[in-house]
Amino acid sequence: MIKTLITGMSAVCLSAAWGAEAPAAYGATPTPQQVDWQRLEYYGFVHLGLNTWTGREWGYGDEDPKLFNPTNFDADKIVKLFKDAGMKGLILTAKHHDGFCSWPTKTTEHNITKSPWKDGKGNLVAEFAKACKKQGIKFGIYISPWDRNHKDYAKPGYIKDYYEQIKELLTGYGPVFEIWFDGANGGDGYYGGTKESRTIPKDYYNFPQIVKNIRALQPNCIIWGAGSVGDARWGGSEAGHVGYPHWHTLSTENGESHAKGVPHGNRWVPAEGDTSIRSGWFWHERFNNSVKSPEKLLKVWLECVGRGANLILNVPPDRSGTIYPADAKSLLEFKSLRDRLYAKDYALGAKTEASNVRGKDKKFGPQNLIDNNIETYWTTDEGTENPSVELTFPKPVKFDVIRLREQIRLGQRVEEFKVENWDGDKWVEILKGGTIGNQAMLPLAEPVTSSKLRLTITKTPAVPCISELSLFLMPKAMPKPDIKRQGDEVSITAPEGSTIYYTTNNTDPTDKSAKYSKEIPMPHGGIIKARIIDAEGNLGPVDTLLVGLSKKNWKALGKNEEEKNNAKLAIDDDWATIWEAEKAGQKNPATITIEMDKPAVLGQFSYVPRQDGETKAITDQYKFETSQNGKDWAVVAEGEFSNIKASPDEQFVELKPIAKPVKFFRFTSKRALDSDAGTAAEISVYPAKKAQGHRKK
Repeated sequence: MIKTLITGMSAVCLSAAWGAEAPAAYGATPTPQQVDWQRLEYYGFVHLGLNTWTGREWGYGDEDPKLFNPTNFDADKIVKLFKDAGMKGLILTAKHHDGFCSWPTKTTEHNITKSPWKDGKGNLVAEFAKACKKQGIKFGIYISPWDRNHKDYAKPGYIKDYYEQIKELLTGYGPVFEIWFDGANGGDGYYGGTKESRTIPKDYYNFPQIVKNIRALQPNCIIWGAGSVGDARWGGSEAGHVGYPHWHTLSTENGESHAKGVPHGNRWVPAEGDTSIRSGWFWHERFNNSVKSPEKLLKVWLECVGRGANLILNVPPDRSGTIYPADAKSLLEFKSLRDRLYAKDYALGAKTEASNVRGKDKKFGPQNLIDNNIETYWTTDEGTENPSVELTFPKPVKFDVIRLREQIRLGQRVEEFKVENWDGDKWVEILKGGTIGNQAMLPLAEPVTSSKLRLTITKTPAVPCISELSLFLMPKAMPKPDIKRQGDEVSITAPEGSTIYYTTNNTDPTDKSAKYSKEIPMPHGGIIKARIIDAEGNLGPVDTLLVGLSKKNWKALGKNEEEKNNAKLAIDDDWATIWEAEKAGQKNPATITIEMDKPAVLGQFSYVPRQDGETKAITDQYKFETSQNGKDWAVVAEGEFSNIKASPDEQFVELKPIAKPVKFFRFTSKRALDSDAGTAAEISVYPAKKAQGHRKK
C-alpha cells in the first residue's frame, strides 16, 4: 500500500481501488504544498528600496528614508506585466539588509512612514498584495534576517522585533505563497549609530521557532531558506541555473549540495534558481545596458526549470517606480520564445508500447506518458530491470529537446535513463540522462528526425513512475554577435556570412547604422552596440559593451619586476588572467598601481573578480585612489563589493568628482573572501560623463 496518503489525489492515479496496486512511496516525498509550489515553475522578484536611490546593492543601514519616493509607482501595471510575461507569482523584498521596512511597521522608525511617498501614508506591501489578488497571481515576501540599521542586531532584543515583523507581514496582506530568508547575516553596519561589525551567535534566529510561527499563521506558505528546516533551497548561484543531475532531496547526515541536491536524501527540499534580468538586484542607471536578452533568459530557463527547479526572476522598478522599458521588452520577448518552444509537443499522437506494465493494468500503461495529465504515470512490476517504452509516430517528427517528468508525489527514483532513435536498422542512442524528478528537459546537440523512439530506465532503486515524455523543437533565433576590446580597438565577431551593424551612441543598431567590416578604434572609451540583421530585415539580439580608456600603453608600477608583471594581468583586457597579490608577496592591504599613458578626468572604475569558478581571494572591500604625479594620492572611492561571493559579476563604482585630469590610479584590496590576499581579473577606468556600467562576459 502507499505509505503516504496524498490529499486531493485521484484514486485512479495513486490508489489501488481496482486492478493492480500502486507502488508505495519511495524515500523522501514532497508535501502537497511543495508539489503545488514546484509546479508554479516561474515567478518574479521585485527589489525596490533605498538602494534604488543610493546606487548600493547592500545598504549600510544609515540611509535616510526620505530618499524613498517612487512618484509614478503603479503596482497594477507591474503585476500585469509580470502576468503577461507568464509569471505565476511575485515576491516583494519588503525588507533588505539595510533594515528599511516598506510597510508601516510598529517595530522600527526606519520604515516607509518616514518617507515622502504618499505623504508617509504609503504601504508598498499592501499595494503589491492587492494588485496580485486583482491580477490572479500569487504574492510572496522577502524579509532579510540581517538588519544593518537595528541597534540590537546580533543581540536578543532584535529577535523580538524580527518575529513581530514576520507576523505583521503574514497577517495583514492575505495568503502568502512563499517567504524568503536570505543567507547574508552579520558584518559591518550602522546598528543604531555604533557603526561596527557584528557577528551573530549560533542559532541566533531560532529558525525552528520561526517555522512554527509561520505554520500557525500561513500553513500553506513555502519557507525558502531558514537554515536546515525550510521547505525550499537556493539553487547554488545567482545566475539562475542549477546543477544536473538535479535532486530535490538533501541529507541531514551527508551534508548539503545547493546546486545538485543529494541523491535519495532524507529531506525533500526542492531548489529555486534566482537571477536578475539585469546586473544588480536593485535598479541602477549604470546597468541600463546590462539587460539579459530573451535568448539568454531562455538558456537560464533550460538550466533551471528544465532541470526541475523553480525560477525566480528579478525585475526591479526604477526610481520613478516603473519597470525600465528595456527590461519590460526583454521580459515579454522571453515569454514569446517560451511560447514558441512549447507550441507543439511532437510526442502527442504517438503509439506507445511498454516492455512491462504493472499488473498489466491499463491505468499504469505507457499511454500515460503522452496524455497531457501530469498526475497519471507509467510504472512496472516490482523487480523489472531496464524497463522501456517505445513511441511510434504516425509520420516522422523533428525535435531537439526531450522532457521527462516523474510522479514526484511518490518520490524521486530514477538515477539514469537513455533515449534511442530507430534509424531503420538499429537503435542509436541520442540522449543519456541522469535523474528526472519534477522534470528533466534536456536539449540535444542537434535536431533529430524520428519515426520511432525508445526510452529505457537504466538505473533506479525502485520501480519508475514516469508521468510525461514530451518532444520539442527549439525556436530559431538569430545569433548574437560578440564584442571584444583589445588595446585601442574593438572587434565584433559573428557566424560566417552574417551582416553586423553597430552604433557608438548608445542606441540600438538598425539597418541604417554603420556596417561592421574591420576593427573599430575606441582609445577614449564609450559604449558600442552590435546586432546581426538578415537579408529579410529580421533583427537579431543586441550585444553591448562599455569600453573604458585604452590600456594599450599603460604601465604597472611596483617594487620589483615580479610585482609589476603580476599587476599587468589586471590590465590586459583578458578576464581569464588574474592578478594575485599573494604571488607577488603581498597580503591585504594589497595594491595595484597603474600609470596611464596620458592624463584623464575619471568618472568610474570597474573591478572584475576572478572568473574561473573559484571565489577564494576575491576582493570584497576596496579602496581606489588617484594621483596627478604618482606621489600625492586622493581617495575617490572606498567601500565593499556587496554579495560578490554569490554574484561574481563585474563591479562598477562611481568616483568622487575629480576636477583635474589624473595620470595615476591605485586599487587596494583591503579584504578578500577566505584569504589574506586579494585578486582581480581586470581593472578598468572610464572617463567622466561616459560612465554607464555593463556586465560583459
